[in-house]
Amino acid sequence: MPNNPPDDFLRNLAKMVEDIIRMIPDQERGQVIGYTIIAGRQGEAPRIVHFGNAQQEETEYEVIEDDSYIFVTATIPAGSRYAAYADISPDAVTIVIGDICTTIPLKSRIDVIHSFYQVRNRVIDIVLKKKMGK
Repeated sequence: MPNNPPDDFLRNLAKMVEDIIRMIPDQERGQVIGYTIIAGRQGEAPRIVHFGNAQQEETEYEVIEDDSYIFVTATIPAGSRYAAYADISPDAVTIVIGDICTTIPLKSRIDVIHSFYQVRNRVIDIVLKKKMGK
């Protein structure tokens, strides 16, 4: 096999990372989080694949609003050991997944009794009915 400088570079880089991790004292080791970058063909963008089990600080979500409702959709992290739920209040909604709480302030007052959420396929969908009048 011919000598390929990029292969040597990556092999040396991997060895350096292994050495650095090995030198970290056991009590200071945290979670190992990583990414794999897969180069595409010429002209294609590379793919980035995340691996590891790092906990996020907040849950990623999307908010869509119309005249009568506010819709909130959030993805539950893969491998989560906790059931997700929504705590709906008149002026905010909090998505809770284990120790991760994400509070979303709302511009409109909410009719809590007629609002609901459902969890299916690692997605939590929250439907918030706006209070009419005030």
